[in-house]
Amino acid sequence: QVQLVESGGGLVQPGESLRLSCAASGSRGTFAASAVGWYRQPPGKQRDFVARITWSGRTYVADSLKARFTISRDNTKNTLYLQMNSLTPEDTAVYYCNHESLGLWGQGTLVTVSS
Repeated sequence: QVQLVESGGGLVQPGESLRLSCAASGSRGTFAASAVGWYRQPPGKQRDFVARITWSGRTYVADSLKARFTISRDNTKNTLYLQMNSLTPEDTAVYYCNHESLGLWGQGTLVTVSS
């Protein structure tokens, strides 16, 4: 059974950076063969697309985040990453990773940007 576990969230000050990770366990090759992505859900709001990366490494990032966020993956470690720079309070949200082929979500990791 495939599980996704996000990590790397926390409390940071505006302008700082964070790197989130999403580790897939039990994937048996499905992670490397699938597009995977990040979504986020701010408090009291809907879950929104952040970024995705295909099995071949092609990336898509939400237009409003392209200048600050970078998505990457390491298939040898079955791990997805999200590098977030110049964070603002508007980036405060629970960040979820998504395994597209399996329709699977992680439990989320909370990012709080506050001074």
